[in-house]
Amino acid sequence: MRKSYNLSLFIIALLLHGMLMGQRANQISLTGNWSVKLDSLDIGLHEKWASQNFEGLSINLPGTLDDAGIGTPNTLEPALNNYVLSNLTRKHQYIGKAWYQKEINIPKSWKKKKISLTLERVIWESKVFVDGILIGNSESLVGAHEYDLPPHLSPGKHLLTIVIDNSNKYPFINVAGSKYPDPVNQDMAHGYTNHTQIKWNGIIGNIILEASEPNTPKNLQIFPDIDNKSLKISFEQIKPLSKKLGFELSDRNGEIIYSEIVNNAVVRGNNISFRINKPEKLEFWDEFHPVLYQAKVISHGQAVQTWFGYRKVGNTNGVLSLNDERIFLRGNLECAIFPLTGYPPMEKTDWAKLIGQAKNYGLNHLRFHSWCPPKAAFEAADEAGFYFQVELPHWSLKVGEDENTTLFLRKEAAKILKDYGNHPSFILMALGNELQGDIGLLNRMTAELKKMDNRRLFATTSFSFQKPTGTRPEQEDEFFIAQWTDKGWIRGQGIFNDKPPHFDTDYSVNSDHIQVPLISHEIGQYSVYPDLTEIPAYTGVLEPLNFIAVKNDLKKKGMLNLASDFTHASGKLAAMLYKEEIERALKTDSFDGFQLLQLQDFPGQGTALVGLLNAFWESKGVISAEEFSQFNSELVPLIRFEKAVFENGETFTAKIEVANFYREFKNKILDWSIMDDQGNILKNGELTNINLKIGNNLNLGTITYPINTDTAKKLKITVSLRDSKYKNSWSIWEYPNNVEVSSNKVVFANTIEEAQAALQKGKKVLFNPDYKTVQGIEGRFVPVFWSPVHFPNQPTTMGLLLNEKHPAFNNFPTDSYTDWQWWDLCIKSKSVITDSLEVTPLVRVIDNFVTNHSLSTVFEAKVGEGKLVFSSMDLFSDLKNRPTARQLRHSLLRYMESDAFAPSKSVNLEDLQKIQLANSQDGFSSKDIYD
Repeated sequence: MRKSYNLSLFIIALLLHGMLMGQRANQISLTGNWSVKLDSLDIGLHEKWASQNFEGLSINLPGTLDDAGIGTPNTLEPALNNYVLSNLTRKHQYIGKAWYQKEINIPKSWKKKKISLTLERVIWESKVFVDGILIGNSESLVGAHEYDLPPHLSPGKHLLTIVIDNSNKYPFINVAGSKYPDPVNQDMAHGYTNHTQIKWNGIIGNIILEASEPNTPKNLQIFPDIDNKSLKISFEQIKPLSKKLGFELSDRNGEIIYSEIVNNAVVRGNNISFRINKPEKLEFWDEFHPVLYQAKVISHGQAVQTWFGYRKVGNTNGVLSLNDERIFLRGNLECAIFPLTGYPPMEKTDWAKLIGQAKNYGLNHLRFHSWCPPKAAFEAADEAGFYFQVELPHWSLKVGEDENTTLFLRKEAAKILKDYGNHPSFILMALGNELQGDIGLLNRMTAELKKMDNRRLFATTSFSFQKPTGTRPEQEDEFFIAQWTDKGWIRGQGIFNDKPPHFDTDYSVNSDHIQVPLISHEIGQYSVYPDLTEIPAYTGVLEPLNFIAVKNDLKKKGMLNLASDFTHASGKLAAMLYKEEIERALKTDSFDGFQLLQLQDFPGQGTALVGLLNAFWESKGVISAEEFSQFNSELVPLIRFEKAVFENGETFTAKIEVANFYREFKNKILDWSIMDDQGNILKNGELTNINLKIGNNLNLGTITYPINTDTAKKLKITVSLRDSKYKNSWSIWEYPNNVEVSSNKVVFANTIEEAQAALQKGKKVLFNPDYKTVQGIEGRFVPVFWSPVHFPNQPTTMGLLLNEKHPAFNNFPTDSYTDWQWWDLCIKSKSVITDSLEVTPLVRVIDNFVTNHSLSTVFEAKVGEGKLVFSSMDLFSDLKNRPTARQLRHSLLRYMESDAFAPSKSVNLEDLQKIQLANSQDGFSSKDIYD
């Protein structure tokens, strides 16, 4: 073959352009008004609805019955039960068959042409009738339902009838959510679930009739071969008459960069393929340079075209690479959460907006949990330079137990590759989420897909709780997504509550031995208190009865005024934990990425509001995109240091490193500084002649700072790459090591007897019983995991809420929310339920949104003539080695000595006796409301 730009090829290009314009003219959109008739009893065929006009309800398509307000109206009322808290509530719901009908008009110009019907997205099954005659049926959750209409279809009017059945077609597709009493809400896979994408009935996306010549080529696939600097091109044609055809490549501006007459195509049945050498102007596609090209083939006067990107995804010595350069996935789950419609958008502009927001927060990757997005999502990602992982539409614990289900999934996998295989954004594919069952079958299916398509990497499952599968890669895995390996945890949930804050470690010990690209599975899942200001935003097909129930409960309990503070404080704690999760992943040289669960709220599975953004991808005001992207971007300065709290006489030491997945830098300068909370620079410095390679740049320099203080302070350490936007910061606390922890004016009591005796004498008492004897909820640093409804058997608090300006904290610097210096105090505590107590919380604990108790670990009150500060945080044991406990005790005592200590509310001695009950239970969780 040879490259040619002569006049004859120019004429071919013009003809090709004209043919494609003609093809677009040969389309009829069926958008608009349709008749619809419900058939929940499946009697439509007996009444021959397809052969006659039926008088049904009116609906606009594309759309759903929910959009049209058709179906069983919701009768649930806002309440804190598992029906309401399961998920957002559908205003109308229908499961079963629905008949859609419209009169169509076939133009005279379509005579003798092949006529096809495309339904871009349907849930489960469709059947098509023309003039009462069954044309065929189709089933897919991942792509278009396509039909060839009868070749004898005459010009003029015809009756088109489509039956959509949105009921579950195959067993074992879904793991059952046993916490949810309504069976329709128990299916969990996001291709078919009411928890996120609802079980809608209708047709969304394009509904198109198209006419083409009978021998029009189709299924054009472009396979870049980077190693051999070539392209393999394949397509299908019913009657491939010769090996001669035309081929051209053009860029986004329409400029033709390559054109050729191909004379040696290989014909195997209906498949035609050929190779060309890489055109000189063809450039690589990646996240920083998302260049796209359009390929066109003309064969026997008929044309087919597609967009693609020239790129190679690979496993380079166990490292994830793109175009032979290392990449790192900063990922987030996309679980089909679209709360206005209950279904994914089908327009590229909507996906471009979502991806743009993800990029604002530093993400470069989405994992589509147990579903596959529409083509508009791929197109937007291609143009934005964004990476996708796609999965089959199932979440099964019984893989392989039903042959028909397996056959359906095999067909869905092949359809994904056929329909979306050319998109360069589509770099990873897993067979499903947390799959269990016949792992051998999953390996065989993965091997089949690898033979079909070498343009992406494949894996058997995105993690599995079935061992040993979930602990190491399967035989056919080209990448591995895991929460842990056979050596231990590789995400923070199993660590942050068990070990004191430390920032000098990563997951290398547990991950270095994994020999394929490794991605940490669903990190985060830190619950944030519901943002009740969202309620008016739900203007679509779903009602936020779960949010309204929480609002009503807070109002009833007199805490509605605290709702926004609960959201902000719990969100700040979650953001802090996400930061450390992400930084540990970035520090791990053997990691190739992480997948957050997640940046935005998940409104199902027990109202799992784990997002720093709401379900609309809008900020909750917890952390800005600029702040979040400081520790989540293509280049992140990092430091390793031992702990969060330092004492006078110690030395803060931090080693500087940079995770760089952007480009190489030469002779750069890293600046660092240490500031107090007033903004005063205490020490700064610079590291010069810094060269940054792609990957982890370790041991670039050291920060040292001797702690010399007689007052408690919060300090901020910042590292930045000079003359760039890249910077990052961390907080530490410095405390004096000799502070007064007793007072002549305040009685410190460990027992109820001591406290009562002093209070009866009108004294000031700091009552601090052994927290293990306190009736309350187990102390915990991390907030609720995922959802208190979905996982009820867990301590279910959501961090602290503090008035940082209260004089009780004059000697204990704090923000209004939990930060690392509170770890020891939270762990060694019980949260006391103060619903019926007239007290003023100094350290309020945010309860979960199901039980909504007023909780506290430190409160003040009058008791008779005495004044009390009660603490169920341990402020007395091992104070020499517990500087935060020592400092908080000191601060509370100084406050109690002052005139500012004037409690306004009162409790009696009997109330205190109820709080401290020896050998008490560990409190209760949200599970109690269901028992």
